[in-house]
Amino acid sequence: MKSLKMIVAALVVGSVSFSTLAATLLTKEDLDKNPGKYEKIGTVTTTTQTTSPMDAKEELSKLADEKGGQYYVILAGREHGKFSAIAEVYKDKQ
Repeated sequence: MKSLKMIVAALVVGSVSFSTLAATLLTKEDLDKNPGKYEKIGTVTTTTQTTSPMDAKEELSKLADEKGGQYYVILAGREHGKFSAIAEVYKDKQ
């Protein structure tokens, strides 16, 4: 029973930690409001065709994280039975 509580606690902490590390979705308007705040570091594209827009957003966030970004802005999305998308990745300027 004690180990079950430990596993549940680890999963809760892990899920909270992951969500705080995930890149944040910004809009183009957010970028325009603060033009000197963000530095573009590249682009990412969903590598698999996801089954929902939320899955595509989650994948873009994960890819932005892997690229070292803190934020991403979706440039285009496509629905053709499945969803795919491309986004620019940004981080705070130093």
